[in-house]
Amino acid sequence: MLVIVCYDVATESREGRRRLRRVAKACEAIGQRVQKSVFECQVDSRQFEELERQLLAIINADEDCLRFYRLTEPVELHVREHGRFRAIDFDGPLVV
Repeated sequence: MLVIVCYDVATESREGRRRLRRVAKACEAIGQRVQKSVFECQVDSRQFEELERQLLAIINADEDCLRFYRLTEPVELHVREHGRFRAIDFDGPLVV
């Protein structure tokens, strides 16, 4: 499934900046960054639950915001791209 992860981490404090780096690093490990705080992740149910658990352990629910959007198939009907950025084709070859 395709999951969009969006977050807004309060960075006024040193701890907040650390949380922001940790959230970004966790998302980079499983998905691709499409905006500064937005990632597309192609995951199965187990991976999604693990990512959610991991991010919830990092954020401060009183200060930060974390959102997940699960897109149903076919994804082509739900995602439209405009402009320069082009997403990675998760089903295509890794080396061209």
